[in-house]
Order: sequence, then C-alpha cells, then structure tokens
Amino acid sequence: MSTNEAALALGRTFHQALISGAWDGIRALLHDDATWTLPGDNTISGTAEGGDAVVERAQQIASYGLDFELLHLLVSSENMALSLHNTARRGDVVLDEYLATVCRLRDGKIASIETYLSDVPGMNAFFV
Repeated sequence: MSTNEAALALGRTFHQALISGAWDGIRALLHDDATWTLPGDNTISGTAEGGDAVVERAQQIASYGLDFELLHLLVSSENMALSLHNTARRGDVVLDEYLATVCRLRDGKIASIETYLSDVPGMNAFFV
C-alpha cells in the first residue's frame, strides 16, 4: 500500500470511528503524544495534549450531537486532512460549519491534529 493509500485509509478509519463513537478505535490511531488544536474561545478550544486527551476531546465534541459529514479526504506527500461539514442544533442555537481537520502523520499514526473552521463565532456560540 502506498503512503497516500495508507493515509486515505487512516482518514476513513478515523471518520468512521468518530461517527460511530468507537473511542478505542480512535485511540489506536494516535501516538501517545498526539495533540489536537482547535481555534476559538469555548469549551472545546485550545490544545488537547496526549492521545487520551485527544479521545476525550472527540467524545466531548460528539456529545453535542454533531453530524460529521465527510466531504473529502485529502492527502499531501506525508499527511492527511478531512474536509467536513458539521451540523447540529441545541435549542435555538444552530451549528453549521465547514472545516478542515489536518492530521500530521508519523510512522503510520496521527501525531497531531489541527482544525481550521469556517465560522469560529458560530462555534463559540454553540460550544458553551
């Protein structure tokens, strides 16, 4: 399997684990020192440090009932990104954002994740 094929497979596995709540599956994809950085000023913003903290971040985000629609899986020569459209509703507050979740890979696992958002103010309003 080529590097690009492996990165695409890892991205598909990550997305499937996220939408199905397979937290052990996500943890298996991460290095112990993995990080996940999100923009904004809300309960999920900042950097989660360590594989277990990254899984806790994924659980926290999913607990808000998001629909994680996968638009595209993207690869570079060494890394992978998921292009997503996330939507959810909490009372009168609606989340409707496009994002790129960029995963830097090391030895076939995720070393770091950085998420880029289309609507940081909307994210701040939703994740309180």
